[in-house]
Amino acid sequence: MNIGEAASASGVSPKMVRYYESIGLLPPARRSASGYREYGAGDVHRLRFVRRARDFGFSMAEIHDLLALWMDRSRSSKDVKQIALGHVAELDAKIRGLTALRDSLAHLAGTCHGDGRPECPILDDLDGSAARESRAGLATVLR
Repeated sequence: MNIGEAASASGVSPKMVRYYESIGLLPPARRSASGYREYGAGDVHRLRFVRRARDFGFSMAEIHDLLALWMDRSRSSKDVKQIALGHVAELDAKIRGLTALRDSLAHLAGTCHGDGRPECPILDDLDGSAARESRAGLATVLR
């Protein structure tokens, strides 16, 4: 099948098929006599694996390692689990960071009057005014 058919069958774009090939996640495609890329069922299966790993948010390096383990029938599931748990820890850290951002923004939105006045703690925070005022007030108190 050509690149468009392989892309369609695997759920990735032709651009991503070329990219995955360029970084080694997909072996170089066979070429037809006219120079067009040709893909088989195994290539489509591999592309689906990569797409699913990307859906889980694995990095390209992690996907490379997972592909190597997938291809190695003498692999240890311990190695696969270690990669997965490492990624879970990364996701947990991102969730904590996003939750903190959400809470901060919700707090700022709660302190904004949202009326016709020009004062806005959200904008003050974004430009750093609130932090400067807080430091200036603290300096005054400490004197």
